[in-house]
This record gives sequence, structure tokens and C-alpha cells, in this order.
Amino acid sequence: MTLEISLTRDPAHLRHGSNIGQPLTRTDGILKVTGKARYAADNHPPGMLYAVIATSCIARGRVTSLDVAAAKRHPGVVDVMTPSHKPELAEDPDAKGNPFAFRMELLQSDAVRYANQAIAVVIAETLEAATEGAALLSPRYQVEIARVGLEAGEAYAPPVVGIGNPAEVVVGDIDAGLAAASKVTDATYETPAQYHNAMEPHAIVAVWDGDRLFIDTPSQGMAFAQMRVAGLFGIPPGNIHVNSPFLGGGFGSKGLISGPQVLGIMAAKLVGRPVKLVLRRSQMYGPVGHRPPTRQRLRIGTDDAGMLTAIDHHARIVTSSFDDFYEPAADASHTLYAAPAIHTAHEAVRVDTGTPLFMRAPGEATGSIALESAIDEAAFACGIDPLEFRLKNYAEVEPTTGKPFSSKALRQCYAKAAERFGWARRPLAPKQMRDENGFLVGWGMGTATFPAIMFQGNARAVIRADGKGVMETGAHDMGQGAWTALAQISADSLGLDLDQLTFRSGSSDLPDAGIAGGSGHTATVGAAIHNAGAAVIANLAELATSDERSPLFGAGNAGVIARGGRLHRRDDEARSEGYAEILARAGLAEVDGTGSGAADPAAQSQYAMHAHGAVFAEVKVDPELGQIRATRMVGAFAAGRIINPLLVQSQLYGGMIWGLSFALHEEAVMDHRSGRILNANLAEYHVPVNADVPPMDVITVDEHDPHVNALGIKGVGEIGITGSAGAVANAVWHATGIRVRRFPIRIEEVVMGLGG
Repeated sequence: MTLEISLTRDPAHLRHGSNIGQPLTRTDGILKVTGKARYAADNHPPGMLYAVIATSCIARGRVTSLDVAAAKRHPGVVDVMTPSHKPELAEDPDAKGNPFAFRMELLQSDAVRYANQAIAVVIAETLEAATEGAALLSPRYQVEIARVGLEAGEAYAPPVVGIGNPAEVVVGDIDAGLAAASKVTDATYETPAQYHNAMEPHAIVAVWDGDRLFIDTPSQGMAFAQMRVAGLFGIPPGNIHVNSPFLGGGFGSKGLISGPQVLGIMAAKLVGRPVKLVLRRSQMYGPVGHRPPTRQRLRIGTDDAGMLTAIDHHARIVTSSFDDFYEPAADASHTLYAAPAIHTAHEAVRVDTGTPLFMRAPGEATGSIALESAIDEAAFACGIDPLEFRLKNYAEVEPTTGKPFSSKALRQCYAKAAERFGWARRPLAPKQMRDENGFLVGWGMGTATFPAIMFQGNARAVIRADGKGVMETGAHDMGQGAWTALAQISADSLGLDLDQLTFRSGSSDLPDAGIAGGSGHTATVGAAIHNAGAAVIANLAELATSDERSPLFGAGNAGVIARGGRLHRRDDEARSEGYAEILARAGLAEVDGTGSGAADPAAQSQYAMHAHGAVFAEVKVDPELGQIRATRMVGAFAAGRIINPLLVQSQLYGGMIWGLSFALHEEAVMDHRSGRILNANLAEYHVPVNADVPPMDVITVDEHDPHVNALGIKGVGEIGITGSAGAVANAVWHATGIRVRRFPIRIEEVVMGLGG
């Protein structure tokens, strides 16, 4: 079912006739706070069964036996899907047809690749029966020693990192640059594995009708899901309807359909009835992607004037034993600082875990906390304030390509955030500030950056006989308010007030909107909507300007303006006509138009496209207990044209909170003996709660970047992480004088340093 959002806001909010730029609250907010928003697992078709996955408790080996008979004897159990009893697939799930086709475990053998891998699926009349049946399987294993950690095996140079980026980049002579330096900062940083913990676990409700498939599932890329499922089951993509109106968070983990979701489809096919499968929280630690651990060595050379002579950034990363995803951590050093010599390189190690995948700011988050910490260390070695050091060395053009970008915006971010924070009062040396309770106080900063990405997306616009509009696009809203922002763009593109617009989204039978990832969804779909609106207005204008009965007749050369549901002549705005009048005279029920959005290859070849920002953080540290508390954060961000300031502010807050989490809280702890994650739950996998989050101040810096896209939109979902993690880490050093290079920063390391 296609979701329709009714937009009935009072048009009094309009300023100069524009919906873009207004701080509207979310159009779907009432549905969510009243419990009327229907998520995937809320669906319950007639005759539905429940499926529960049984997962491996070993990380490497094979399953030697399952007590299927015991599970089937349990009251309510209908069937048990195992490697020897399952629907046949049309395509090998280990096949790699494209860069986004990652391998998934679909009970094709008894091999175990990682802990928490699916080894069977129990299908029952009730959730309780399925859960109890899974417990009765009592699996037995042939166990092999798990390969865990950054030293698990021999390192090798990956063919690419990220999606097609070179694993090694060299600009200038790195050895000469380091040799010419009067000071060299040489430091190694470690970041931990982090796992997706969206509020809504991965879930699916699957219904087969012959060779047609209907699924409700949270998705950041419905068209991607259609194509992958179509290949696996040998049916046309058009036979698959994906319904995904609401997502309770995604952060990259729902960009590609995962193995557990496909197992739900297989279970429904096996039993011939609708099936619901929802992952438990602990089961998300493995099959749906995660951020892998890294070890990063940075060597930064500076001359006597505090100017950079070289940046050498080497990252050791891990991928799974059976697939390839390489976190591009060292790539963070490509875009910010103007060293004449830059060298970035990656080496990889295979381990027995689920395949790492895209997690909010992949590469940038892990790489920036190391880079910003190292830049801070280099500044102190030169005796220069960290802000002054960055201002001296930030790049006017992208260092590794020489392409110009909007560097002026970054300078404004530095200035505005520093002034708001009060940075000028910061002493250069650490351990110089205490509060009234004797706590050590530290101030740190970090530079934020994220590429301005666009994918491919489409939209369809309609003006109806009543003069109202419809905009259709299969867009995704992970909870950040995308549909609200896209509706604002839609209304402006059609020259309508919001209460005259119906916005349809969240369903795969609408135009493919691409993927909601890389902070590129609003830019991509917004461009498609803008072009669809322009197309339908052009069609409407053609009807009016070629009709002798219209007051707009003959205005083709002068052109028309669409505003308030009317077309106005550009050269005489008093001459106008309403949409409904134009359609009525033409005898049409509606007029439509389509549009697509994608990056401009010519612009991309000439310009480097990034959003920028600067984050300043204050922390307080108990000098006896080593307890760290972030007490204040200020961020300034330049991210192109702001469609909805209220939603953008919320996204930037979220990114800053995740940066704080990265520096002080978040870590998956692995048992190196078994390869299992010890804290696979929200009680022990620490993320910030309200008491951990300090007062935050977000400043959006006006920026007009005409090269990124027609609307000038850049993403804001991920950039907040990239400066915030380093800012908090640097503040801890400024408070204590202890440079902790392993994240998250642990109390014991601070205590030991203070005690020494």
C-alpha cells in the first residue's frame, strides 16, 4: 500500500511564497506519537505464521546435528527450515553480481562463518511456539578456532576500499615531506567495532501469491531489495511489491536487504502461508553489517612556521572471512589539510565475523577521529593553538585532486563556532582549567567534513482537475523527516501551498527514488521532484499559452511563473489563470510530468563537493575517579541550501551525539576465545542516554554552492559525527594532559595517567 501523507498546514507559515527554508514539524509526527504509524512488524495478514531464527553460538566450524524432531513435536510448530529442508533458490546467494551484492547466509550448507549466523528457522502458529521450538533444536557443532581481531591473520592490500576507492593514494613525495619537517607527530589510534542498534530491528512480513510476492520490510533502498530478491527467487522485479512506509532508524544497515529478511521470504514460500520474522536485539550483532575495528598510524610533518609538510595515514582494517567490505578509514586525510605530500594506504585482515558494511559515515567516522586527534597533537608540538593551526593549514582546494571546493564556508564555520563557544579564552597547555568543584576542564575541537553525494532517483508529478497536486516518489524516511522536506520541495516545484499537495511515498510501485544513504537522499530525490514539478508546470503552461481563450495566450516567449496554484505571466503578473481553469477548458482530468535526479558528471569532474563544519567540545574530568562528562558542545556546519532548518538541526544534533558516543561510549566487546560478542544488547553495549548528552548548540552557516545540484542541497545526516568525536577526544587531552589513542576513552586509562 502506498503511503499518502495529508498536508493540511495553515499557509500562514509561508514567507515570500516559499515552502523551502521553513522550519516545519514532521508531517508524520502525529502518526508516530499517537501509535498510528504502521511499521513492518505491525502488519498481520490473515493466516500469518511466526518465524524465529536459530543462530550459531560458535564463530567458525559446522553444524553436525539439529534436533528437528523435538522442535516439530512442540505444540504450535508448523515446520523447521534447515539446509536440508528449504525452498531452492534461483541464484547462489554468494554470487557477486554488482558492488552492492554482498554475500548472505541462507541455509545453503552446514558451514558456520560467524557467531549469530542463522542455522535454522522455526515456523509456528505463535511467536512463543516458534521461540521455544528454536530452543529445542539443541545444535551440536564441529568447532574450529575463531580468527578474531586485527592480528587474526596475514594482512594484505585490498583491491579497493569503500565502493571502488583506491586502497592507496599518493600525492607528492611523502618521504621528502617527512624528512623536511622540523617536527613529526607519529601516533597510532585504535577504534572498536560498532554495531547497528536502530530502534526498529530488521523485520519482514512476506506473503506469496503464486509467483508474486508482497513484503512489508524496513528498507533504505526498495529498488535494490526488489532486484536482489528477484534474482534469488527467479521472478521479475515487477512481481515484487515492497512496502516500507516507516523505518525506525537505519544508519546504513537497511540499505541492502539482509539474510534474515530473505529467510522470512523463504519461510513463507516453504509453508505456503504469510510469515513474519523479526530479529531479536541480540541477533542484529552479526548478519546486518557493522563498523569494523581499525588501527591507524598517522605521521604528520610540520615546519618551523607550523605549516604541514606531509600527512601519512595508514589504516589496518578487517573484513569477514567470506566477503569483501573495506572501511576507507585513511581516506579521511584526502579532503581537509593542504599538505604538499599526502600518502594514504590500507591493509586488511580476514576475521570470523559477519561482513562489515555501511554504518553512518563509513570511513569518515573512523578516520576523522584519528586524523583530528593527530592534527591536535601536531598543533601542540608546534606550540600553536589548534584552531589557528587548522586555519593555517586547511585546504583551499581538495588536496588529493586539486579540485576547488567551498573552502570559504569552512572558515566561516571555524569563526562562528569558536566565537559562540568562547574558544579565545582557552589556554594552550593542558590541565590549566578547573571548575568550582575541582573537576579538570578541557576544551577541544574537530573539523567536520562529508562528501556531497548524489545517486539516481525519479519522481512523478500531477496537477489534478481541482487544481491540487500530487507528487509520487518511492522515497525512504528513516525517521529524520525526509518526507517533510521532500514535500516542501514538492510544493514549491508545483507552485502550490502545502495544503494543496498530496505526497505519496514509501512503496516500490512508485518511481524509484534510489537509496537513502550517503547523506544524499534529499539532494537526489529533491532534484527529481524539482524536475518533475518543472515538467508538469511546463505541460500546463503549454496548454494555457497556446489557448486563445486563456489570459496567458501568447506568453510562451515571456514565460510564466507558477505560484499559489496559478500561472502568472512574467512580464505582467496581473494576467494569470488558475490550474483548475486551465484543465477544465482543455477537458483534462489531470496533467502530469516526470523528472529524475542525479549528479552532473561535468560538475563533478571540475569541483570537489563537500559539506563542512567545525565542532567545539567541553569536558569535565574527576581528577580522582577519572570519570569523564561532556558538558558543552557547539557545532557550526555549512551544508548548502537548508530545506527545513528544524529537521537539519535535529540531524546535526544526532550526528554530534554519535560523535560523543564514538569518543566515550560505544564498543562491541569480542570474546577472543569463542568469537562471540559479549555485550550484544542495549544494557551492556553503551550508547549515550539523556544524562550523557550535554547542552548542544548548532549553527547553520549560509552557503550557496551552485555546482552540487540545481537546488544547492548537501547532506547533513553524517557530517556531525566527523568533527564531534575528535573534538571530545581532544577536550579530554586538554583537561588531563593524557593523550588516549584507543577509543572509546576508558576511565582506567585516564585514572592511570592522572595517578602517574
